[in-house]
Amino acid sequence: MTTPSNFAPEDFIGDDALMIETAERFSREEVVPRAEAIDHQEPGLMPRLIREAGQLGLCGIDTADAYGGLGQSKNLAARMLEMLSLNGSFSVTYGITSGISQVGLSLFGTDAQKAQWLPKLAMGEQIGAYCLSEPNSGSDALSATTKAIPTNGGYSLTGTKMWISNAQWADVFLVMAKVDGEKFSAFLVPRNTEGLTVEREEYKMGLKGSSTARVTLNDAWIPAENLLHEEGKGHQVAFNALNIGRFKLASMSIGPARYAIEIAAEYAKNRKQFGQSLASFGMIQEKFARMAALFFGAESAIYRVGALIDDAFAETGGTVDGNRKAAEKYAIQCAMVKVFSTEAESEIVDEALQVYGGYGFTEEFPIARVYRDARVSRIYEGTNEINRLFIAGRLAKEGAMPTFERQIEQAAAADLAMYDFILESARLRSERFPSLAPLYEVLTEILAPKRILANSRIKGDGDIDFPEPDVEAIGAATLERGRPWTGL
Repeated sequence: MTTPSNFAPEDFIGDDALMIETAERFSREEVVPRAEAIDHQEPGLMPRLIREAGQLGLCGIDTADAYGGLGQSKNLAARMLEMLSLNGSFSVTYGITSGISQVGLSLFGTDAQKAQWLPKLAMGEQIGAYCLSEPNSGSDALSATTKAIPTNGGYSLTGTKMWISNAQWADVFLVMAKVDGEKFSAFLVPRNTEGLTVEREEYKMGLKGSSTARVTLNDAWIPAENLLHEEGKGHQVAFNALNIGRFKLASMSIGPARYAIEIAAEYAKNRKQFGQSLASFGMIQEKFARMAALFFGAESAIYRVGALIDDAFAETGGTVDGNRKAAEKYAIQCAMVKVFSTEAESEIVDEALQVYGGYGFTEEFPIARVYRDARVSRIYEGTNEINRLFIAGRLAKEGAMPTFERQIEQAAAADLAMYDFILESARLRSERFPSLAPLYEVLTEILAPKRILANSRIKGDGDIDFPEPDVEAIGAATLERGRPWTGL
């Protein structure tokens, strides 16, 4: 019998395995073949795919069955999300409406609120959106300026929300605003609310098939019962939704990495150079070994963390306060797997494109789309830089934004803790399944120099004498000059 600390993907068996297979089949048969139409936002296509996914029970996997969901574990939901992430645009659309737009409501909503809003979201009949970022507040979310003024037995919301995924298709928006300009709070805002406007689509580098737009609110009135949780406690809704969201984003990130390895391997086996297939060349084989090892490390840690989260909810969940404690308990580990998985995805997809050579740089082959879509993973749900500071700050129990020098040290400390956690997760899995030991060995080799570098950047640590460059001075001078700085 496995425990949360050594749960592995191989432990998804029986009905869980069948549900994962259903998600993967839907992704491969209904989504991937429509990649071009999705990229061009064919009218009605994305909402239809979400409805079809909902009819299969895929849109409310970890939402309680009393509210139209399947009531399954968050770990299983993440695994299914991974399989539904072979196409990035569908992945983000599905991931927002089935995840971050529902989780705050599930954890903090009243029975009446959950009964009103969750069933249609969980069944794919409606699409949800999450509105936190603003033009001048991204990582510093609590500096938001959107206001909620109590009036006429409800609240009047005014402000602008930025980078809102699903904006074009959303039926309900989870909006963060400050009551009387001070108390950070969460609100459920229907699309048909007078004063709510969805602006034009952003012209993005990737994820072209997903909807991203500004949402403006101009005296948008909603009834008092649309306040989610309590006035002044919206940060609990927002940040705990982000904790679970980061964990799920990690699984969303290795879905495209899985697909990149698959299509690059197929290309390498069929492409002939110098009279032999690319797959037979040593340097190409080394690339695939490294890709496989990075994927193994991310996957091992993700589903270990998922089991820990599920265990926490089993122990303390059920009440609003218990849900909050469960969602907060493994916030550090959620940030770790988000950072590592998105950076592993970046490296895997980059190497997969390299396998294609010049063809990879053209839009004729699917790897170009995967490459473009993957870039944003290191930005949303908190940039990887902010997540590193969060990890280190939590570990050191520090709350204030650190100084320049301390930021560098904290980022290194976060990296060291993260790499150790990833390696431990991979080791635990390889001990249970000895055939995976070679992957653990390659992963150890990949992370060894990164761990050494992280150690060297932590003052008073590390046994290698690394130089201590004046990064602050060089960075400041380059920024001031606005051009590459050579010291001349």
